[in-house]
Amino acid sequence: MDIRKSLIRKIEECADLHPGNRSEGGGRYFDRPLIGFASGADPLFREYKRIIGPFHWTPSEIMERAGAPSGGTGSTVVCWILPIVDSTRMSNRIQTRYPSRAWGHTRGFGERFNDELRRVVAEWLVSRGGRAVAPMLMEGWSRLDDPRTGLASTWSERHAAYAAGLGTFSLNGGLITPRGIAHRCGSVVTDILMEPTRRPYSDYRENCLTCRGGDCGVCITRCPAGVISEEGHDKDRCRRYTYGPPFQALREEFGVPEVGCGLCQTGVPCESTIPEG
Repeated sequence: MDIRKSLIRKIEECADLHPGNRSEGGGRYFDRPLIGFASGADPLFREYKRIIGPFHWTPSEIMERAGAPSGGTGSTVVCWILPIVDSTRMSNRIQTRYPSRAWGHTRGFGERFNDELRRVVAEWLVSRGGRAVAPMLMEGWSRLDDPRTGLASTWSERHAAYAAGLGTFSLNGGLITPRGIAHRCGSVVTDILMEPTRRPYSDYRENCLTCRGGDCGVCITRCPAGVISEEGHDKDRCRRYTYGPPFQALREEFGVPEVGCGLCQTGVPCESTIPEG
C-alpha cells in the first residue's frame, strides 16, 4: 500500500478509535472524515496572499519554518473534514439564539481531538521519513484583524481544504463539502510528495445554492445576530456576538474554552450535503 493510502487509513482509524472522539455520553463528536491532498506548489496558495492577505503562509513558508531548506523538493498539504454527528446537528437545529450543549462540547472538546489528530498525522509522516507540521499548532500562527479582509489568520484550513478538492465556500463563509457545512477542518503540511486530489468544481462558491442562483438564503434567517446577508458574512459582527457576555456564560456552563454558534450551519439545506437545485 502506498503512503497516500496508508495515511488515509491512519486518519480514518484515528477518528474511529481515538478516545478523544468520544463525547460525555459515549457517542462520537465526528463521523468518518473526508480526506484530500493539495500540492504545496498549487498556484492557489500564492493567490491566497492576494485574496486573504500577504500575511497568509504558503506551504513552502510553513516548511521553512519547520526547518526544511529553502527551495526544497516541494510539499503536500494533507486536509481533512470532520463531519459533526447527526445527533449534535439535530440538537443545534432546534436552537434559535444560542448553541446547544452538544454543539458547544463539539466545538470545545471535539476541537481538542482535532488538535490530537493534527499531531498524530504529523508524527506519522515524520516516522515515514519526512518533515511534517500542523500549521495551526505552530508557533507564530495567529488570528488578526486585517483592514481589508477583516478577521483572518496566518493559515486558513478552510482555504486549504478548498485547494484539496473538499468543498467550496458558502454565503455565510463556511465550506460546503459532500458531507455538508457542519464540520471541523484539519491540515498538516509535509515534504513527502503525494498525488493531489482533483478539484471537482470550477467556482469557489459552486456548492452554495444561493451563490449559484438558487432559491435559498436560509442561513440569513438562521443567524441570530443578523450578520449574514445576500452580500455575505460580516465576520467582525459575528465575532462580537459569539464572544459577548452570553457566550462567556455558556463557556462557563458547558466547561469549554469555546462554544461556537453554528446556527447558520444547522437547519439549512447544506447542513449535511451539497444541496440540489
